[in-house]
Amino acid sequence: MRVLVTGGLGYIGSHTCVQMIEAGMTPIIVDNLYNSKTTVLARIEKLTGVLPLFYQGDICDRDFLDNVFHLNDIDAVIHFAGLKAVNESVDAPLEYYKNNVHGTLVLVEAMQAASVNTMVFSSSATVYGEPATTPVTEEFPTKAINPYGRSKLMVEECLVDIQKAHPEMSITLLRYFNPVGAHPSGEMGEDPQGIPNNLMPFISQVAVGRREYLSVFGNDYPTVDGTGVRDYIHVLDLADGHLAALNHKGKEAGLHIYNLGTGNGFSVLQMVEAFSKSSGVEVAYQIAPRRPGDIAECWADPGKAKRELHWEATRTIDDMTTDTWRWQSNNPNGYPDA
Repeated sequence: MRVLVTGGLGYIGSHTCVQMIEAGMTPIIVDNLYNSKTTVLARIEKLTGVLPLFYQGDICDRDFLDNVFHLNDIDAVIHFAGLKAVNESVDAPLEYYKNNVHGTLVLVEAMQAASVNTMVFSSSATVYGEPATTPVTEEFPTKAINPYGRSKLMVEECLVDIQKAHPEMSITLLRYFNPVGAHPSGEMGEDPQGIPNNLMPFISQVAVGRREYLSVFGNDYPTVDGTGVRDYIHVLDLADGHLAALNHKGKEAGLHIYNLGTGNGFSVLQMVEAFSKSSGVEVAYQIAPRRPGDIAECWADPGKAKRELHWEATRTIDDMTTDTWRWQSNNPNGYPDA
């Protein structure tokens, strides 16, 4: 299977490409390098023995996409490309709607012109907003409360309508929770450009000496220790979920929706403690005010994915923190520049 992977040099996309190659699939990567580096390609090749085909360009550029589809016999698309930080989206909503919503619509137009009918879309648990209860099932109402979540929800709603109008299409929406961890080789991991927006890379950068301390945003939530609780899932489990979606739903016309998570919640301070245990490094932190758009707690009910995709997360919190530390300690400054 030849799969176009948008955002394929990013954190989740690159790990998914490794898993795809090892499963006998052929990823064709499109990335604009906004939050990634071309040196990731060499790491993929080192781990798999295969150098993926790569096109640098933006999914908002229809001519660029048409050319990629014209040059390659593509069977399906895994769509990762997009902006992804909640707090950044509050400050720059226009950029989020332009990249995440408009970019997806341009991509679907190019797919239809090339008669490619299968898409797996990288959605997010943020589409649920602040759920009334946990764990969260796919039947929960969607009510995103920040521009990032609304951009993902808007894309979902667009794809629902598009699939109804084109019933031959197979569209799978993967609502995943909080990706963490790294490849156990230490060759690949999360390398955000600038100040990290997510918890684990910030913790690891503090531990390796790149940051002075971790800011813990809010310690007065109604949770086990007052800090926010999330469902953290290892990036390789997440990558395997995309392969499962292609294998089990890629040839089945219709709209398919799945949560990808572990079904367990951990607080910020519990993650700090677990990381310190795995690394042997005490992580300095300070309590800061809550961030706009954040919620108290959220974790998944992943039962539907287990039943229908025959997928479940298997890697533990120790795997997540140990693999993260191996990546960061081996690559204290992240990926080298090209």
